[in-house]
Amino acid sequence: MGLVVAIGLTLFTACGVDTPASPPSSAPPPGTTTVLTTLPQPSPTTSAPPSSAPSSSSRQPKTGKVVVLDPGHNGGNSGRPGEINKQVPAGRGKTKPCNTTGTSTNSGYSEHAFTWDVSQRISQALVAKGIRVVLTRQNDTGVGPCVNERAAIGNDAGADAVVSIHADGSTSAGAHGFHVAYSAPPLNAEQGEPSVKLATALRDGLRTGGFPTSTYLGSNGLAPRADLGGLNLSTRPAALVECGNMRHAAEAAAMASEEGRQQYAAVIAKAIEDYLAGS
Repeated sequence: MGLVVAIGLTLFTACGVDTPASPPSSAPPPGTTTVLTTLPQPSPTTSAPPSSAPSSSSRQPKTGKVVVLDPGHNGGNSGRPGEINKQVPAGRGKTKPCNTTGTSTNSGYSEHAFTWDVSQRISQALVAKGIRVVLTRQNDTGVGPCVNERAAIGNDAGADAVVSIHADGSTSAGAHGFHVAYSAPPLNAEQGEPSVKLATALRDGLRTGGFPTSTYLGSNGLAPRADLGGLNLSTRPAALVECGNMRHAAEAAAMASEEGRQQYAAVIAKAIEDYLAGS
């Protein structure tokens, strides 16, 4: 797409790097349905939303569909290591830390800020189409929620689709590109064909949107995983998008730009709509 050509995107890696980053001051645009998580959270900031936010009068009739968006990490995680390092259920008889701080670009733009901003933009687009959106966190200054609590939010909402938004932090030379993870082998029926279809729709949407598939993780943009607690514990169709590598210069520049984040959000929102239309 035009953005990719204009900025020469080189996309992406995984969010395994736990580099603390300062919390951003971005605020959610209007038209977004947010839901409090099970952890207490500070009040959202009140800075001006993107000018492209739809007014309530522009929204379509409700479709009856529910999408849970899970913005990875949180801005307050780095200041509360005791909370985010506690062990919680992760599925398959395993435990893992409640959450992590996420990664960042070399210039310090954090993964948690990126995922929060992109999730807000996706939410804005879906709400405008009459889709109910639930967020696993209400701002980017809180702590957690833990991975098991994030999964529970999707389960309790009876979500038609759960999409977790992340970015990677690989330092491998030349590593770039997005990949979409899903729980495999499946632990329930919804982790089977429905989750594979959701992951494939997200992969196809990003690829059609001009984003390259990962050069270092997964195969052809898809990554079956058995170690991601939020996916393992889901009883709804669920997938996790690693949008790209924040340590790759071109991809980092795209993620740090408003234009780049809007491009990610637009193609992911469209992919979710396409999945819902066929589910």
